[in-house]
Amino acid sequence: MKRLNPTRMNLLITKRMKGMAKKGHDILERKKEVLVIEFMKLLQQSKNDRSYLYQLIQKAYKSVAIASTYVGDFELEKVAAHVSKSAPVRITLKNIMGVRVPEISRSEGSIGLLNRGYSIITTSTAVDDVSDSFQEVENAIIDIAKREQGLKRIVIEIDKTKRRVNALEYVIMPGLDAQRKYIAMRLEEVDRDMFSALKHVKKRLAKVEQ
Repeated sequence: MKRLNPTRMNLLITKRMKGMAKKGHDILERKKEVLVIEFMKLLQQSKNDRSYLYQLIQKAYKSVAIASTYVGDFELEKVAAHVSKSAPVRITLKNIMGVRVPEISRSEGSIGLLNRGYSIITTSTAVDDVSDSFQEVENAIIDIAKREQGLKRIVIEIDKTKRRVNALEYVIMPGLDAQRKYIAMRLEEVDRDMFSALKHVKKRLAKVEQ
């Protein structure tokens, strides 16, 4: 930190800068705490989602085995060939303490009972169960993607905030304290020198008057 000239104005400026640095430090500390809380919440939700996704995948492949027993592999492959592609997802951004976290959701026109690409009248309910099961898997994957993208961004922001807090706490604020002490010490020395000089002048004037 560049050393300022030891003047009363610079002493006042240094004190104000220290106050601003302290306020900035407190704000960043609160921001870090909020981000850590949000991170832990999303992390727990992500763990739960992954466990749930594993269960859904097991259920989906079980439904495939059941459907294969009812209608045969050839019929399943024929139905699968006519299934529409998944609808695109929609990504919006949510603001958490200045961090833009993505919100991922299914766009309008998602696959449902009426637009699966095959007729629900001419197929077995076992085939519909397969479609429903894999639809649940896809929805769960979207939820996990949303949370894990949010986790990545929050981790990056926590790291940036932590570095700023540390810079303020261990570099900038101690530097300002050292600056303030240096200026205050130099001003005291100047005051003492001025006082001594005035005393000397008074003595000389007293001798002249005698």
